[in-house]
Amino acid sequence: MNSAEYWERRYAKGGNSGAGSRGRHAEFKAEVLNRFVSEQGIESVIEFGCGDGEQLALAAYPRYLGFDVSPTTLSNTMAKFEADASKSFALYDPERFSDRAGFVTADLALSLDVIFHLTEVKVYERHLEHVFGAARRHVILYTSDADDPGLDAEFAPHIRHHPVLSDVEKHYPEWRLAERIENPHPWSAEDEEGSISDFFIYERVTPN
Repeated sequence: MNSAEYWERRYAKGGNSGAGSRGRHAEFKAEVLNRFVSEQGIESVIEFGCGDGEQLALAAYPRYLGFDVSPTTLSNTMAKFEADASKSFALYDPERFSDRAGFVTADLALSLDVIFHLTEVKVYERHLEHVFGAARRHVILYTSDADDPGLDAEFAPHIRHHPVLSDVEKHYPEWRLAERIENPHPWSAEDEEGSISDFFIYERVTPN
């Protein structure tokens, strides 16, 4: 499955970013993120996978750049925030994104409920490369981890769990996992609207 094509089709048919950016899940994520931004004195945020902007509507970020692979949802999200001068947006193609000169950077880089939707290993690897490459001080991932023993159920074909923690430890030694925050509404057979994600908060341990 081509993950970018899946999301473009979904949005073009009137679909949205999913339950993770609405209701109790969105409120929990906003609470954690807004508190972190305030306490850490974050002045700029880059997000890889801004989606339909529902989660962003709850955010309190001084300056923000949102990327997404779907032209349809990006156009809609840009229109939603067109009066907000603190927010910028750009179309993201992981195969045609290169920032070796370090222009695309922020204090904090985000990837929220994106990684387990990347069904192609190469795209997943590029995603991590770009997220960690864009962050000057912190990275926050909100995702599942393939090594979690609780993820033994069969999920939809557009979901693939990756060994995120071990991959980051192996490939990005200049970062350390500072905190893991479990979501209060986990997925289960009894609560299929629960989330399979937790927060993984990384901080840079070597100067960039």
